[in-house]
Amino acid sequence: MQPALALWLPLLPLLLVLPGQTQLVKNVPGSVDENGLCHCVVHLPNNLAPLKQLEQLQAITQELMHKYEQELSREAPTYSLLRLELEGARELVTQLTAKGGGSVAEDLLSQLQSQVANASLSLKLLADSDQRNLRAYRQEVDVLESRLIDCERERWQEASGPPLPPGSCAHGGLQRVSRPLVVQLNWRGFSHKAGAWGRDSTPNPDSSLYWVAPLSSGDRYFDYYRLYKSYDDLVLMKNYVERSMGYGDGSGNTVYENFMYFNYYGTRDIAKVNLSSNTLLLRRPLPSATYNNRFSYAGVSWKDIDFAGDEKGLWVLYATEESKGNLVVSRLNTSTLEVEKTWRTSQYKPAMSGAFMACGVLYALRPLSTRQEEIFYAFDTTTGRERRLSILLDKMLETLHGINYSPSDHKLYVYNDGYLINYDLSFLTLKHKQSKLPAGKFSWLPTVPHPVTPKKTSRP
Repeated sequence: MQPALALWLPLLPLLLVLPGQTQLVKNVPGSVDENGLCHCVVHLPNNLAPLKQLEQLQAITQELMHKYEQELSREAPTYSLLRLELEGARELVTQLTAKGGGSVAEDLLSQLQSQVANASLSLKLLADSDQRNLRAYRQEVDVLESRLIDCERERWQEASGPPLPPGSCAHGGLQRVSRPLVVQLNWRGFSHKAGAWGRDSTPNPDSSLYWVAPLSSGDRYFDYYRLYKSYDDLVLMKNYVERSMGYGDGSGNTVYENFMYFNYYGTRDIAKVNLSSNTLLLRRPLPSATYNNRFSYAGVSWKDIDFAGDEKGLWVLYATEESKGNLVVSRLNTSTLEVEKTWRTSQYKPAMSGAFMACGVLYALRPLSTRQEEIFYAFDTTTGRERRLSILLDKMLETLHGINYSPSDHKLYVYNDGYLINYDLSFLTLKHKQSKLPAGKFSWLPTVPHPVTPKKTSRP
């Protein structure tokens, strides 16, 4: 029996015998014929109000069941993510206990370890309950995770020296990536697994514009986005501006100097939108770029053309038939969208899971498992040199969609299967760069790709 029917059928006798109403159920005389069949006559009254009430009750019950199923579908992914975060927090406590010292107090670590253990036990008990207190546990885990991340960042600052000023490139390249900080689920819901988000990648600390752009449920169509004036507004989902656009393709978009840059739907065209007015200002083809999922990233569809902003300007990452699918990096003129200079790398783009730019250096990722990525490759556009890296990046869910770097706070903003995640990036100080580096951390590649200055092309 279906759940809705099971709920309202027991109420049927109550509705058929209501105070002040003619009874619809009572004993009536009958007779049995020679074949053993019972015959009786039942006279129904003209007043069918109870039956109408029954129909209304059935409709209300079905609506409540639908709402219950929707709520359950939202809570189940949150429960799974909560379990993963607790596992990560427990692992971090173990690492901090092993490496603690200096200003990281041992009694604080012991206290955090105890709290995480208690939360884990509570979560186990919650798995056998009706999940009524899930949100309360969610808040408790958020507090614990925040305290753990504060401890980790304190340890980082001790090891890496003072933080870099906003927009500074006075460092020796990427050194490591923090654990992921889960901000929240995207505003369109769990079904919108693909998308992008970030902070305006202009190297300006006074600019605090945040944007979120979940794709439609088909993981391709970029049709809506929201803008927030501050991080607090984003977390609280208030004071936002929601815009409908309707012609973007994939999750390779970014925001630079208050303009959104993206791949125009179904074409190799790149486009520019003024976020203040939601007006399409410019659209032009990207020479030789493939599109329509020809050379997208591994596990991420419709991201043939990927924009990136950093301290050095606006970039576009893509592949061509001429490059045989290898990643191509081009620097764009933000006023005209013309390609100013192009570099060809030795790495096959569909073998990467994503890439980003920081201080004119391309960093490429590849998956190691469903819970970990590796930043394995770097290409410096200033020197034209490539190098191998092995920098691990943890992830909460399997697929990293939009990946955007912000020079203002040196963070990486990642859209991870519907969730908004960010990472702190730690860079080598120039003093550390000059010293001998540990073996296996990175090595220079023998090939040195040369920059290519493109010929100007007119749109057909």
